[in-house]
Amino acid sequence: MKTNPNDADIAFMRQALREARKGSGRTSPNPAVGAVIIRKGEVVSRGYHRQAGLPHAEVEALKRLGNHCPGDTLYVTLEPCNHVGKTPPCTQAILKSGIQRVVVGMKDPNPRVAGGGCEFLMAHGIDVTLGVLEAECQRLNEDFLVSVTDGRSFVIAKSAMTLDGWIATSGGHSKWITNEASRAFVHRLRNRVDAVMVGIGTVLADDPSLTARLKRGKGKDPLRVIVDTHLRTPRNAKVVTQHSSADTLIVTGEGEETGDRDRFFGDGVSIITCPVRDGKIDLKILMKRLGEMSIMSLLVEGGAAITGALLREKLIDKFYIFKAPKLLGGDDGIPMAAGPGPERMDDSLVLKEIRLRRFGDDTLITGYPSY
Repeated sequence: MKTNPNDADIAFMRQALREARKGSGRTSPNPAVGAVIIRKGEVVSRGYHRQAGLPHAEVEALKRLGNHCPGDTLYVTLEPCNHVGKTPPCTQAILKSGIQRVVVGMKDPNPRVAGGGCEFLMAHGIDVTLGVLEAECQRLNEDFLVSVTDGRSFVIAKSAMTLDGWIATSGGHSKWITNEASRAFVHRLRNRVDAVMVGIGTVLADDPSLTARLKRGKGKDPLRVIVDTHLRTPRNAKVVTQHSSADTLIVTGEGEETGDRDRFFGDGVSIITCPVRDGKIDLKILMKRLGEMSIMSLLVEGGAAITGALLREKLIDKFYIFKAPKLLGGDDGIPMAAGPGPERMDDSLVLKEIRLRRFGDDTLITGYPSY
């Protein structure tokens, strides 16, 4: 199996990655995958996985050429499947098409799937090159990687704060810290994740909608997850009453006194219970439960209590932190994360792979925690 790509391999894999991104946020619990077919140095077909149950990227690209590609080269961001799932094995379709060479971005990390797609192709005389733009392919499917290896949701924490570090005033007022462009980006984030989660404190303080409202076209609303140990969510809360294609999931505590569940009957609201630790929902168990529900990506939008709890459990995989050019100028605001932190600056959590982006005067900091 070759692992030494040339410049053309890198260029064509970038095109396959562009194809894959078209399905990003729509394929759960499957990964986003893209493919291109090359004939005499030119792209002659493209394909991407649109959603679970539909043809995979390789099959989409092959189909556009009538499944007849003798001597062509296939570039695909993820190792072709070699097992029967909701669709037939892609390896068989590749073999029958006459493809001569397959260039793969990354191996399939799913331990529950009998893989061997690359090995199967090589055993049948197809030239295989593996690991082209592997890091980029893995980042594209960072939620899928966590889902199949850890069995839990990939957790993205989003916070918006003033320059002096507050996400709300002492009275809980936070509308609006960031500008309209920043808030529009958050709606695009919601459009690409499986679920968005807040604590009951945020519901009571802000009454958020937690929907994806895009300027151009209708977004895909994520499942709304409310961490509400004692079932205090109001019957008239927007997360319950608004018209949406997505449901609301309220997580209450096992063995805790909870409110009347019947008041939510027929409103697209589901209620599950989760073990309680120190009077609060056990978030490690909840992340596993959500993973079992095929929720690969989870955007956490606050507030301080739930962000702090997730940090201490080392459950946050990625941060989106907005900084707006505003100062509260006091010491009584609400911080990004509530609860005890380290005593020494040396013990602070460090973010890696930092990226900066400007939205007008706002700055977005994206990074991955190094626990």
